[in-house]
Amino acid sequence: MITGELKNKVDRLWEMFWTGGLTNPLDVIEQITYLMFIRDLDEMDNRRKKDSLMLSLSYESIFMGKEHLKWSVLRDKPAESMYQIVQGEVFPFIKNMHSDKASTYTKYMEDAIFKIPTPRLLEQIVTALDDLYGLVDKQPDKKKDVRGDLYEYMLSKLTTAGTNGQFRTPRHIIRMMVELLDLRPDDVICDPACGTSGFLVASGEYLKETYLQEIFFNKEAKKHYDNTMFTGYDMDRTMLRIGAMNMMTHGIQNPHITYKDSLSDQNSDSGKYSKILTNPPFKGSLDQDIVSPGLTKVTKTKKTELLFIALFLRMLKNGGRCASIVPDGVLFGSSNAHKAIRKELVEKHRLEAVISMPSGVFKPYAGVSTAVIIFTKTGAGGTDKVWFYDMQSDGYSLDDKRTELTTNDIPDIVARFKNLVNEEGRARTEQSFFVPKNEIINNVYDLSINKYKQSTYVEEKYPHPREIIGEINKIERDIIESLKKLETLIDE
Repeated sequence: MITGELKNKVDRLWEMFWTGGLTNPLDVIEQITYLMFIRDLDEMDNRRKKDSLMLSLSYESIFMGKEHLKWSVLRDKPAESMYQIVQGEVFPFIKNMHSDKASTYTKYMEDAIFKIPTPRLLEQIVTALDDLYGLVDKQPDKKKDVRGDLYEYMLSKLTTAGTNGQFRTPRHIIRMMVELLDLRPDDVICDPACGTSGFLVASGEYLKETYLQEIFFNKEAKKHYDNTMFTGYDMDRTMLRIGAMNMMTHGIQNPHITYKDSLSDQNSDSGKYSKILTNPPFKGSLDQDIVSPGLTKVTKTKKTELLFIALFLRMLKNGGRCASIVPDGVLFGSSNAHKAIRKELVEKHRLEAVISMPSGVFKPYAGVSTAVIIFTKTGAGGTDKVWFYDMQSDGYSLDDKRTELTTNDIPDIVARFKNLVNEEGRARTEQSFFVPKNEIINNVYDLSINKYKQSTYVEEKYPHPREIIGEINKIERDIIESLKKLETLIDE
């Protein structure tokens, strides 16, 4: 999330475009994204070159013979020269840099157009972007995804965030979900509502950190990582373009990022993925005619939040696992459709966990109350008990400012979920506990934590009213006495 000085720098960058003659907000977002991608390519190339030296591996720079196209070289050129190179060479370079002409990247970059109108404006923007990155680099521990933050903030300026479900999931929540699913090098991972590919990027980073040798020193595993491990669907071409560039700059060469309405017949995926990580849009109801009939057989509804759960169950392999953010209504809604999807999870598959999150997690863009559900597709049941956790803090204040705090339940959530054997016997008054399947059935498959959590009441003792009145009278007498002394001093 962008705040303070970083927010001010983005505002000034936005203003540069508008005063420079580029007034279409989506054009502004795309042009910023292209330039950030060009800058990130330079950083990525340098990082890979350094890594290859450390690991004694061969590496051929993507800028081989074209070093003048690197951001670090371009930014020092005169405005006119910089403009000509970016327009005439850099944009054709990034549009055609992928050797596979059928790749996702090529598909979404082929219509990329350089629209910055003047050399002077380009020079100003390049300087502003360097300042922006410089500010972020002072906080390396934050691991900021500037590109995603920019898009998130731009959407808030367009007043579309939260209306069409395009606000981004906070990175620390994404990371928590990735760690809870315990990803493996042979996984096939999907986000059916990928947006800027935040979940897929975080999955790739986790795998790189956890299985560096298993993936990057194994030719077949690396090929899988670059080409077939990650799939993302979205209905916004701008999102898809940003998502593809985001993944490439994070070292994933050819992710399968595709334009597709996940809930329609366009999406025929079935039993294909071992892991699904997502925060699907909760934008109300869809037209029944465009929803895939197979999904309505599971839960007869038009509500996207319920249809997406049915979709996950279809897309997963048997034994595949899903971590998804859902609005609280999914957990306790009383309609037949709500009950049907919860019954499906509990009776026919293995519902593992419900992690209730505070409503301020998505502020300042939305105040929705949400939870993370984790389940395994089995087709034959397997739920004997469900683990509940009542997250009180995600490490940030729950107001619009989202100030960083010292209290944070996320490390505790991850640690406890990975050692569920130690959760046995915990009281319902604690933050985490198990609820047996039979109790959930008896409550009509209600999965709201408030249905099962017990509050601890501490007896408070108060003074007798006569004692309170006596203290008030004493205070009054002291006041009167002090006033008399004051009058005496005045008379003297």
